[in-house]
Amino acid sequence: MNTRPARDLPDGAAAAVGAPDAAPRRAGLVLLTLILVASVANLNLAVANVALPEIGKSFAASQTQLDLVAVGYSLGLAASVLYFGAIGDRYGRKLLLVVGMAVSLPAALIAAFAPSVQLLMAGRVLGGLAAGMAYPTTLALITALWSGTRRTKSIALWSGIGGAMSALGSLLAGAMLVHFAWGSVFLVTIPVAAVGLVLAVILVPAHVNETSEPVDNFGGIVSIFFVAALVLAINFAPEPGMGTRALALAGIAAAGGVVFFLRQRASKNPLYDLKIAGRRPFWVAAVAGIIVFGTLMGALFVGQQFLQNVLGYSTMSAGAAVLPAAALMVVTAPVSARLIGRFGSRVTLLSGYLFCLLSFIVMLTLWKEGIGYWPVGLAFAFIGVGVGLAGTPAARALTGSVPVRRVGMASGTADLQRDLGGAIMQSILGAVLTAGYAAAFAASIAAAPNSQNVSQNVRAELQKSFASAAAVAQQYPQYAAQITAAAKASFLQGAEWAYAAGVISIVLGAAIVFFLFPRKDDESRLHAGYQVADAAGTQEAV
Repeated sequence: MNTRPARDLPDGAAAAVGAPDAAPRRAGLVLLTLILVASVANLNLAVANVALPEIGKSFAASQTQLDLVAVGYSLGLAASVLYFGAIGDRYGRKLLLVVGMAVSLPAALIAAFAPSVQLLMAGRVLGGLAAGMAYPTTLALITALWSGTRRTKSIALWSGIGGAMSALGSLLAGAMLVHFAWGSVFLVTIPVAAVGLVLAVILVPAHVNETSEPVDNFGGIVSIFFVAALVLAINFAPEPGMGTRALALAGIAAAGGVVFFLRQRASKNPLYDLKIAGRRPFWVAAVAGIIVFGTLMGALFVGQQFLQNVLGYSTMSAGAAVLPAAALMVVTAPVSARLIGRFGSRVTLLSGYLFCLLSFIVMLTLWKEGIGYWPVGLAFAFIGVGVGLAGTPAARALTGSVPVRRVGMASGTADLQRDLGGAIMQSILGAVLTAGYAAAFAASIAAAPNSQNVSQNVRAELQKSFASAAAVAQQYPQYAAQITAAAKASFLQGAEWAYAAGVISIVLGAAIVFFLFPRKDDESRLHAGYQVADAAGTQEAV
């Protein structure tokens, strides 16, 4: 296990060898570059949500297909970050950063001009794979180039601005849809990616304290199949006639998980070091982050459809509605860094969870047909504060628990917090939404006085998605008012089920943090012990 000696490292890479409060040369520009690169991924995670109703109409897509369009980017990103993070640790983080930005450009074009929903999903997955190369590298480089309080502040900016970009993506997409077709939303990241690519080539230091250990390629491939099968199984589960496929995918995910676990235990150079992952601040922070960032993506996913389908917002208005979340994430992130210094990561995480819980309670209790904007803005404001508070301690706890030569593992896990969390929570909330919508519309059809005249094909279309019901309403204008009213009521029931699922997940996550995450003094003691153990070449989990 060899790493480059400190004297061969560029300015600022002293962070890798423990210098206090180290930072790279031209630190501000380097951090700006890394945040821009991360913004490409964060924008792409959100831009599809606003366009989902238009995509549904254009392709007569089912709710499951819309779910897969929304989650496709997260799917590609979540499935690949662990493998690509390890490759970056071994062969060069800057190289992966540049290649990822380069591939993201054609991926955006494929999604923007896709002639079918299937090719659109493929473009989204390819974009996610490109982000899987670049996105984990941004946090890995922050960890390698900065140290001490400067690292905490840099992570806070990276986390806060990144989360804000996820919310801001909805506004940008809404603005594009006012003047252009739905494909335009996938073009908004192209200028950001182009600028990020150029700046990364010029400014980002190369080869900062990388490892010479071989990459576990077999484990990496297994991890891709494991994550992809898990996310797809969740999406297919509520779809009528897809039960067998969902079970088969769940079986693949279970088998992949077992094989990956056994492989990592047996490997001399594991892709994902289970001894490090077993450290309490690491795995609790990983679980906590998955839930926090998953609730953000889930709220944006369901919320955008609610605003347009039920409240009748335009795409521009729906995008602008999430601005409180974007603004408060940026404002709250520096506050989070100060709270960590004063109270520790545990208290800061729990504070974030409290605001996320308040957000979903507002959605569950106040988001009804005919409401004004204030309950909408209040919910998005709460989720912005919650993610702003929780994002920094979740990422910091991960990066602080691993040796710098394995920061690809930590940054990959931090990205999984956002991307696997987003994919799983969007999939779960989307599945619950689909099930609730279908059940409610089936009940509406059964209660209709002329239900016997509704054919099985029409029933299937009505229960498939809100977009499908709107298409049926156009085909039968004499029943359009009844169909639209039933679709709105059915969507509301499905949305309420989804909000309730979000509340349950947040409560469970908060309980894990409250009971298992170490208090401030214990956290400091554990991190100091990890540094000593890593320097001595041991990796005991504490």
